[in-house]
Amino acid sequence: MKIAVIYWSGTGNTEAMAKAVAEGAGAELFSVSEFSGDVADYDRLAFGCPAMGAENLEEGEFEPFFTDNESKLSGKKVALFGSYGWGDGEWMRQWADRVTSDGAELVNGEGLIVNETPDDGALADCKALGAKLAE
Repeated sequence: MKIAVIYWSGTGNTEAMAKAVAEGAGAELFSVSEFSGDVADYDRLAFGCPAMGAENLEEGEFEPFFTDNESKLSGKKVALFGSYGWGDGEWMRQWADRVTSDGAELVNGEGLIVNETPDDGALADCKALGAKLAE
């Protein structure tokens, strides 16, 4: 089974989460700018992106990448995660709705969000999310 964790991080918070998810899943880890493969080649995927602006996905790299690949998510198990500094997680709920509308099975309900820098407990949650994705 091939699993990829693909993320964008501006401050390193979501990157730390991505590393923990990948460790828990035994997955390949890519920043969105480093990923040159095809998401269709992976059985399971985890995507990480922090909340930006008015609670939306990062618009320069991540949003275009994700939009271009949404059609390849149907029937796949997907996990979502990201950090935030304000708001109530609306960006994650909207993102989760997109993924389920794309026909994917979201393994973690409304996604995993962490306020600011992930602490040891949050990183443990990320590893558990990776393990759940790999089940």
